[in-house]
Amino acid sequence: MRRIWNPGVQEWFGRILIFSWIPGFLIFSASASEQVQIGSKKFTESYVLGEIAKRTLTDAGISAEHRQGMGGTIILWEALRSGQIDVYPEYTGTITQEILKRSDELTFEQIANELGKAGIGMTEPLGFNNTYALVMLRSRAGELGLHTITDLKNHPELKFGLTHEFLDRQDGWRPLAQHYQLNPQNVIGIDHALGYGALGKGSVDVKDAYSTDAKISENDLVVLEDDRQFFPQYKAVFLFRYALPTPAIEALRKLEGTIKEAKMTRLNAEAERTKNYTRAANLYFEDSSGSTRLRQGYGVASNTFGETFPHKLARWTARHLELAAFSLVLSVLVGIPLGIFASRGGAIGHAILGFAGIVQTIPSLALLALLVPLPFFGISVRTAIAALFLYGLLPIVRNTATGLQDIPRALRESAIALGLSPAARLWQIHLPMASRSILAGIKTSAVINVGTATLAALIGAGGLGEPILSGLNLNDHATILQGAIPAAILALLVQSLFDLLDRVLIPKGLRL
Repeated sequence: MRRIWNPGVQEWFGRILIFSWIPGFLIFSASASEQVQIGSKKFTESYVLGEIAKRTLTDAGISAEHRQGMGGTIILWEALRSGQIDVYPEYTGTITQEILKRSDELTFEQIANELGKAGIGMTEPLGFNNTYALVMLRSRAGELGLHTITDLKNHPELKFGLTHEFLDRQDGWRPLAQHYQLNPQNVIGIDHALGYGALGKGSVDVKDAYSTDAKISENDLVVLEDDRQFFPQYKAVFLFRYALPTPAIEALRKLEGTIKEAKMTRLNAEAERTKNYTRAANLYFEDSSGSTRLRQGYGVASNTFGETFPHKLARWTARHLELAAFSLVLSVLVGIPLGIFASRGGAIGHAILGFAGIVQTIPSLALLALLVPLPFFGISVRTAIAALFLYGLLPIVRNTATGLQDIPRALRESAIALGLSPAARLWQIHLPMASRSILAGIKTSAVINVGTATLAALIGAGGLGEPILSGLNLNDHATILQGAIPAAILALLVQSLFDLLDRVLIPKGLRL
């Protein structure tokens, strides 16, 4: 029998197997970082406070990194407790209700003592109370004569668009509805920033908001009075790990009592107007009345407006490629052997294909959320790579199995008749014959990984999802496109690259 194996293919597979330990070592080995890791939630005020903390530490000579928009309360709290981040802005009401799971009112000292048991410290309040509120268009509220939350009881026809976190919080929608005996006919979950657009278009009538949100006055909204005092105090603080160096903690404490509600609202408005959280945060330092304490002994940050766009784009793209490339290599290393086993059929083959198929049906956001609480993962690049690796398995496993199963029976029997060993038949006959199908599966997995990697930004892993999430938060299409267009271009480039690899790695006879 004439050999149809392209030596390039053998060398390609050989190198993958020989160096399979390298990506695993790079991904899963812990790397010590001296930077203070600052986290923030996915809304404007948290982004701005995170930037204020970053500059405060930087001005004090302490290296710091801000991981923007990492998610909701529980994700940030778990990241802080496990050491994935060192600092993040939080609110006393949220700490009591969501973190400590207490329904009674706690004093500031009681909250601090409870947090201390977990090795977490808390600054004194920053100076403002950002409580929850229900808001409506002023014209719509005036038309119906609505002034208080109690008034909503007489209008069950109103459509409520509430953030997903507010729907599930212990101090959120369910207890609020019970407290006020509200029973609206239509309640949906919607992103915080998109909810304002829905209000303006009349798609929803009522949404939850934060009392210091600049969009309230910007969109001519009215805050319904909490006439039965349901919402507790939400005084802004910074939570930090006690393991932080003393100078870092002292620097954060200099922020205590320096941000009043009017100032925070102004900073939020600047962030919404300029689409630049760093610039908004710098307004705090330019206000002598609010930053005198901080200026004592500290220099002024030299970079007033943060990174340039080309630098940010390069950073986003590099991280995006890192996530997609490492996860793809892992998918290939694991997926091809699994596909070989699956091609043999039987219970094991069905189990392998079934597992890969089930993983593919799990929503990507849910898969990230499931991995975060597991040991070793948490809020990290490892978690994003693991999720992308699992998503990339199915196309490779299925295409490998299908390619091997489609080899003609006569060709299999001829290889046996020549006396080739099972390993020789696999390497010299079966894999070359299936190479076209295998590469098609790898190409599909690569394109999927490039697109899905944008979700890594939800857990602070970076990539081109950062500007997309920021744009959604700011309701700014230009910012969204800063991430969406490069991600689409990357996907096209990856597909083109694999088209070229087809010509190099697939035997010419199979290409014809």
